[in-house]
Amino acid sequence: MIEDKVLVWRFNRGEPAALCRIYEKYRDGLLKVAAALLNDRSGVEDVLHDVFVDFAQTSGRFRLQGSLKGYLAICVANRARDVNRTRQRRGTLSLEEMDVPPAGAAGPEDEVMSRELIAKVDRAMAQLPDEQREILVLHLQGKLPFREIARRREISINTALSRYRYGLGKLRSLLNGELSDEPVKENRTSRKKIP
Repeated sequence: MIEDKVLVWRFNRGEPAALCRIYEKYRDGLLKVAAALLNDRSGVEDVLHDVFVDFAQTSGRFRLQGSLKGYLAICVANRARDVNRTRQRRGTLSLEEMDVPPAGAAGPEDEVMSRELIAKVDRAMAQLPDEQREILVLHLQGKLPFREIARRREISINTALSRYRYGLGKLRSLLNGELSDEPVKENRTSRKKIP
């Protein structure tokens, strides 16, 4: 927290190294937040870039209230929500926007299963109301305490906790419905193949 206050002070004095340090310090966590909130992962780095461009323009007048990490995570959540809404209005994705998962070190079968599971979780998360999804992501991925989420979102802590609880419940319900069918289908096909 003290380092953040010093960084903000240096940032407001126009020191480019302070902005670079803030970016380096919070980049990975903010990318996780953006990836969890975007309906497709192609724009994750764009969201982070947009947030930092806007943040850089506040140099000289930025006033830190609370934690810098919390402020930036909320900015990422807001930007991700805007991107999702814009894409929903358009209704389609261009080739540039399509999510192409990176190749991993796992074997092809493991990678396919992992991608399928990630896609299922992404689809389930996309079905949650924005308010619930943001609370889940900010708390689990962004590691923000409920009190800070509530303050930044200008809601009561009880509302934040309720949205978290309802979001988890709905996510469990969606995933149980989707994931419980998988083993049954596989077992049936495997039984048919056995003579």
